[in-house]
Amino acid sequence: MSTKSFTVLAEQVIDVELDAVEGLKRFIDNGFNDACQTLFDCQGKVVVVGMGKSGHIGGKIAATLASTGTPAFFVHPGEASHGDLGMITKDDVVLAISNSGETGEVLAIIPVIKRIGAPLLAMTGNPNSTLAKLSEHHICVAVEQEACPLGLAPTSSTTATLVMGDAIAVALLNKRGFTADDFALSHPGGSLGKRLLLRLDDIMHTGALLPVVSHSALIKDALVEMTQKGLGMTAVVDESGQLAGIFTDGDLRRILDSQINIHQDGIASVMTKSPTTAHANLLAAEALNIMEEKKINGLIIVDESQKPIGAMNLQDLLKSGVL
Repeated sequence: MSTKSFTVLAEQVIDVELDAVEGLKRFIDNGFNDACQTLFDCQGKVVVVGMGKSGHIGGKIAATLASTGTPAFFVHPGEASHGDLGMITKDDVVLAISNSGETGEVLAIIPVIKRIGAPLLAMTGNPNSTLAKLSEHHICVAVEQEACPLGLAPTSSTTATLVMGDAIAVALLNKRGFTADDFALSHPGGSLGKRLLLRLDDIMHTGALLPVVSHSALIKDALVEMTQKGLGMTAVVDESGQLAGIFTDGDLRRILDSQINIHQDGIASVMTKSPTTAHANLLAAEALNIMEEKKINGLIIVDESQKPIGAMNLQDLLKSGVL
């Protein structure tokens, strides 16, 4: 088989599946709306069940629902018959997925679901199937043909089911007023979560790790402090402990060509007065924007009385995953 043949076949598969997805629009009707309303009103969790390829798709749908504001989990129907039905309560809603609507393992647990009292929603490719008829609400995901040339391997049908699951999840997301902040709470390990959740008090250097010297200190004393703390800067404070200035590696480079004597001259004569500061509850992503705008590599974090309580630099942002 030539490379061109592979390409032609791939394009045919995509065309068939595109038609399948486009055809789903005719099923976005009152039944879809009623099913979504039942999911929206659910006081417990959405329990997704499915066998085989439908089960794989169901697992992804459950994960998408859970990450977008609708608590959900997947239960394998085979395991459900051997104890996992105990996970389901009357406050839950069961979303059963079967392209044929006649999957034995799924149908076998329907009587128990009915007895528990959990509402049953079905997503099938056959509105006249047993599962569709037993469900309170049915969402049709029928396709004209599978992309598999044998018409056997679930391809278009699983794609259509996955897309319909996304349609449900996003519809519920919007109905709930789900925000990017809400999304971040369920994705703390992702880049979006870090940008929306991580604050300076999570990454700043405090206590003995905070570089700080008195404004009466000599330049050499400030250099020792900077070397020991390793942040490329030090805060300079007055008699009351309030921030008087900052001295950085950049400041050091700028005074090298002058007649400054680091063993005799005081840090107050070369420090940067009124430096840019931040508060501990500032988002790390916002701190990054400030540093980029000001073209600085570090920030001193101060409290309400302008006393230094922490320090951080670009390396800290890099380590935290914000940068």
